[in-house]
Amino acid sequence: MLTLRKITLLLAFTLFGQRAIATETEILFDSQRSRHIPVTITPTDSKCTAQKKCPVVFIGAGYGMAHTDYQFAQQVFHQHGYLTVEVAHELNGDPSLNPEPPYMTTRMENWHRGVETLVFLVNELKGRYPAYDFNQLTLFGHSNGGDIAALYAAIYPAKVSKVITLDHRRMLIPRNKNIAVLTLRGSDYPADDNVLLTQQELALYPVTQVTMAGSRHNDMYDGGPKVLVERMRKELDAFLSRY
Repeated sequence: MLTLRKITLLLAFTLFGQRAIATETEILFDSQRSRHIPVTITPTDSKCTAQKKCPVVFIGAGYGMAHTDYQFAQQVFHQHGYLTVEVAHELNGDPSLNPEPPYMTTRMENWHRGVETLVFLVNELKGRYPAYDFNQLTLFGHSNGGDIAALYAAIYPAKVSKVITLDHRRMLIPRNKNIAVLTLRGSDYPADDNVLLTQQELALYPVTQVTMAGSRHNDMYDGGPKVLVERMRKELDAFLSRY
């Protein structure tokens, strides 16, 4: 069984609206892989119990970006009663992301490493946070982080309730009637073949595909244009209100 050794723990308080939120920033150690995983964990202020558990979301960044670069999304999830876990998938010493197609082959090692990280975090955090539901995850990811989220949902479909991606372009979106999907699409790069659903498939599965007109793939984070960030925030809020 995977074990955890806490390397550092910092209890911070961040201002959200008029409330102070306890945020845990730490590095967890996966002894099986000798891997140190930075995470930032923010519990909800909703009333969660072991009998009435609150939802959990794992947030993954685009390649080369910080796992804390998506505070607009983290705040929306928090408003909807989620425990948020922002995960750093790419560490110093990891192989570079392969730039050569076919990506479903050449990048699979990277995506599987991310999936293994999520499995480790589920196993370790569910004991620490018994009032949260780690058996029906929501997965959020930008670009390569979205590819990791989509692969996790493909491998463990019974353990995922929602997948939200910001312009991931390589891994196929889940075609599963039990997994609600929101994917916000940039306008500057196309997705690979079969990643997105056809109109016929959209009629069969709970998938929402939204093209953000005039948006760029690399701008889909906190540092992007304010208009784009606000649009993404509103789309995410509407999706979570629906599912």
